[in-house]
Amino acid sequence: MVNCRACTTILVVVITIFYFDTTWSESGRTEDSHAFIGARVIDGTGANPIENATIIIRNGRFEAVGPSETIEVPDGATIIKVPGKTIVPGLVNAHGHISDVKGLESKPEHYTTDHLLEQLRLYARYGVTTVFSLGGDKEKAFKLRDAQNTPDLDRARIFVAGPVVTSRDPKAARMMTHAIADMKADYVKIRVDDNLGTVQKMPPLTYEAVIDAAHQRGLKVASHVFYLEDAKTLLKLGSDFIAHSIRDNDIDEETIELLKTREVCVCPTLTRELSTFVYENRPAFFKDPFFLREVDPVVIEELLDPARQRKVRESKSAQGYKSALKVAIRNLKTLSTAGVRIAFGTDTGPAGRFQGYFEHIEIEMMSEAGLTPMQIIKAATSDAARCWAKHEELGSIQPGKWADLIILSKNPLDDIKNMREIESVWISGNRIPQTR
Repeated sequence: MVNCRACTTILVVVITIFYFDTTWSESGRTEDSHAFIGARVIDGTGANPIENATIIIRNGRFEAVGPSETIEVPDGATIIKVPGKTIVPGLVNAHGHISDVKGLESKPEHYTTDHLLEQLRLYARYGVTTVFSLGGDKEKAFKLRDAQNTPDLDRARIFVAGPVVTSRDPKAARMMTHAIADMKADYVKIRVDDNLGTVQKMPPLTYEAVIDAAHQRGLKVASHVFYLEDAKTLLKLGSDFIAHSIRDNDIDEETIELLKTREVCVCPTLTRELSTFVYENRPAFFKDPFFLREVDPVVIEELLDPARQRKVRESKSAQGYKSALKVAIRNLKTLSTAGVRIAFGTDTGPAGRFQGYFEHIEIEMMSEAGLTPMQIIKAATSDAARCWAKHEELGSIQPGKWADLIILSKNPLDDIKNMREIESVWISGNRIPQTR
């Protein structure tokens, strides 16, 4: 007599094997070894795409990538057939924030591990697989950073700066820098800005002390700037990363030379400026399904409050940043043409700077500034990782690196807006669920 339970088990196994030969698991961890076959691969380095490529992933890392006829698929690998698709590396945000903001409200009690994970998973659903959080990072974020080097990762990676150094006193700032190094931060963040003349800037003697102390401890320094002359002074004193656009004047040859001599990266964060004034009226993206799928409707209603909109319209700083954005866009093109390395970043995380979605707005604004799709993809993947010295581990589809990738239904080299055409996101070779 046939054991029907055994027959059912065999049938389920056969169906499962056939299913995985044509598609992928809907959630979580796949097999230790699997192969993506037939897609166009843009590897993030700026190299020409590989048509009809095969990618092999084993234990969370890329093992091989190349034309399908040259890559041997391991026995027992999960087969994922993706003809007609385009695969790019996961986006690397070189300047974001994982914070205590919920909706439009910032409160210390919101800084919980669960809320941080919600933000990292939100970034991941939009294809942002790594976030360099530039300030305000506390112990819970450090613990998430320390737990992410695993093939079981199911959310965006995070790197941390700890608290932003804001003291104006050189001795106090130096002590704080050493304290941040003792916390095992990945880098140090300083602010050299007067918020359009409303506060005092950190003086040169103080940020020189911070840069010196950070370098003693082997840490890079990210500098929040606005003014061209401040950027020059910071570069001469050894700042390693320009964390926003220069927005008061056009970039000059001296600044370009200072940037290129030490290979300092510039992170434009164009959407930071956009967020300061865009809510003076109803933004067009409030009707965008790509935005609406993740946003809380209550937040939209709050931003549409007439009194709030009027306040933005009447704000001198909002209108000042609106003018500054034009300079920032012009400078981005100048820097890119001159060969300065651009680090993709957005400053998302504060209220009204929507994590995940604004990264796609940033990509499109970079295109409007005159960068090509390939330049933008490189800035948003391998270059962003290289700017923080993490390019040996992530940022491109190359053997040995963490297997973070996006499968797109359309080719972003035809139109950079096709970066929105996300079919799936994978981190450490694990498919990220596209629902909360």
